[in-house]
Amino acid sequence: MMTVEFWFLIGAALVFWMQAGFAMVETGFTRAKNAGNIIMKNLMDFCIGTLVFSLLGYSLMMGEDALFGLIGKPSLDLFTHFADFIRSPAEGFTEASYFVFNLVFCATTATIVSGAMAERTKFSAYCVYSAVISLLIYPIEAHWIWGGGWLSRLGFHDYAGSCAIHMVGGVAALIGAVILGPRIGKYDTDETGKVTKVRAIPGHSIPLGALGVFILWLGWYGFNGAAATTPSELSSIFLTTTIAPAVATCTTMIFTWIKNKKPDVSMCLNASLAGLVGITAGCDALDAVGAAIVGIVSGLLVVVVVEGLDLKLHVDDPVGAVGVHCANGVWGTIAVGLLANPDAPAGLHGLLYTGEWTQLGIQLLGFAAVAAWSAVTMLAFFSLLKKIDFLRADAADELAGLDRSEHGLPSAYADFVSSGHPYTLPDTGEVVPAVTGTTPPAEAIPVVPQPTFRSDGHKFTKVEIVFKEERLYALKAAMGRLGITGMTVAHVMGYGIQKGQPEYYRGVEVETDLRPKVQMDIVVSAIPVRDVIETAKKVLYTGHIGDGKIFVYDVENVVKIRTGEEGYDALQDVE
Repeated sequence: MMTVEFWFLIGAALVFWMQAGFAMVETGFTRAKNAGNIIMKNLMDFCIGTLVFSLLGYSLMMGEDALFGLIGKPSLDLFTHFADFIRSPAEGFTEASYFVFNLVFCATTATIVSGAMAERTKFSAYCVYSAVISLLIYPIEAHWIWGGGWLSRLGFHDYAGSCAIHMVGGVAALIGAVILGPRIGKYDTDETGKVTKVRAIPGHSIPLGALGVFILWLGWYGFNGAAATTPSELSSIFLTTTIAPAVATCTTMIFTWIKNKKPDVSMCLNASLAGLVGITAGCDALDAVGAAIVGIVSGLLVVVVVEGLDLKLHVDDPVGAVGVHCANGVWGTIAVGLLANPDAPAGLHGLLYTGEWTQLGIQLLGFAAVAAWSAVTMLAFFSLLKKIDFLRADAADELAGLDRSEHGLPSAYADFVSSGHPYTLPDTGEVVPAVTGTTPPAEAIPVVPQPTFRSDGHKFTKVEIVFKEERLYALKAAMGRLGITGMTVAHVMGYGIQKGQPEYYRGVEVETDLRPKVQMDIVVSAIPVRDVIETAKKVLYTGHIGDGKIFVYDVENVVKIRTGEEGYDALQDVE
C-alpha cells in the first residue's frame, strides 16, 4: 500500500507541474505585453486556491455526505485533527494524500478560465473568481462525482475529470469570455454593432506554447494515472492517454492542411490537449480503438469549435480554452457511455460494444447536471462582477498591456525591450520635460535653416537594402568586390502580405505578414551609387515575391568618432 500511495502522490506532483504547462500555453498564445500578468495569474490561482480549498473547499468535496448527496459536510479537520489527518488507515490512503491530490485537480479547474479571458481582465477580478471556483463551484460538483454524492451513486463515470474539471472550467471560460467581451481590435463593427470583420491576433511565441503542451502531456500521465492501483490498470490508462492525443493531433493536422492549404501549428497544439481532455473521463474504460475514436472526434471538434466561436459567434477566446476543455470535456464524458469496453479495467458497458443504453443515459444526465450548475453559478457571478465594474481592465490599460498597468512591469522580457519610461533618461533617471507651446502659428518666429557643417565638395549617398536572410553573405561578398569595406547589418521584420495567397492563424485570415529580413546600410562617395544598386539587384534577384527593396538617400555629412574626421576622409579605412 505504501508503494501505491507513493505513486498517488507522485501523480499529484505531476498534476501540479501542469500549472507550468498552462502558464506557458497561455503566455505563448497571447501577446508579449501581457506575459507577466498571465504568469502571475497562473501562480496565484494555485496559491489562492490552496487557501480557500483548505478552509472550506475540501470538506465540501470530500466531507461526510449531506443534503441528499449535494454537498459534503463542512469541517476544519485539517486544522483541528491533524494527527488523524495524516494517520495511515487500514485501507486506502491518508487523508493528507487525498487532500493534496484533490487540491491540484481543483487548481486545474480554476486556471482553465484564465486563457479565455486573457489580455483584458483585471487581475483583482481574476483573484476573486479563482477563489470562488476553488471554494464553492468545483468542490460541490466534484462531491457529486467523487465525494460519494448523488451522481456517483447512480454510476456516473468520470475517472479523472473530463466533466468535473475540464468541462466545468470550459463552461466558466465560455461564460466569462462572453460577458467580458472581446479584446480591443479583435472585431470590426458597423454603426449597428454588427461584426463586419474578424481579425487574427497571433500569439507572440509558438515555442512557449509548444513547451506548455509537452509539459501538460507529461503531467497528464499523472492526471489520469495517479489513482490507478494495479499495474494492469495503470498501463491501460497510459496506453489510452497516449493514443487519443496523438490521433487528435494527426487529425487536426490533416484537417487544417486540407482546409487552409497548410497545417496549423497552434491548432495542432490545441488538438493534443483536446485529445487528452477527451480521454480523461474514460481513460480506464476504453480500449485502444475507443481511444483512437476519441482522438479523431477531438481533433475535428477542437477546430470546429475554436473557429466557430471566433468566426460565427464572435466570442474571443485567445487560447482556445472553450474548444479544448468545454467541448472535449462534454465529448469525453459522453464517449464513456458510447465506447466503454467491458474488458477494460473499469468494466463498463458502452453502447457500441454491448448495445446497452444505461451507461450512456447516466453520462448524459451527469453532464447536463454539472453543466447547468456551472453555467448558472458562473453566469450570476460574472454578471455581478461586470455590474459593479470590477471585471474588465480599462481600455488604456488593455492597449498598453496589463504587465505595466496591473503589475508595474515594463516588460516581461527586459533584455529585449527597453524598460525605461519614454521621458526618463535610462542612466541617470533625470526627467526630460515635455516640450509644449501656446504661441499661435502666426506669431511664431520663422525658422531659418542654418548649415550644420562646411562641405568639402564630396557627395555622400546612403544605400539601404532590405532582403532575404539567406542572401546576406553573397551580397556582403559582392559589395566587398566593389571596394566597400564598411557597412551596417541588422535583422528586421518585413511587413506585407502576398496578394492572392492568404495565410491563416487559427482559421482567421492574417491581414499582414511579418517576415524576418536583413537590412544592410552602406554610405558611399567615390564608388558610384548605380554600381552598388546594380550589384545588389544582380545578387538578390530570384524573381519571387520578397526579394527585397533598395532605398537611396542623400547624406549631409559623415563623422568618424575616434579621429574626429568629417566628410570624405571619415569614409576612408586607411589611417
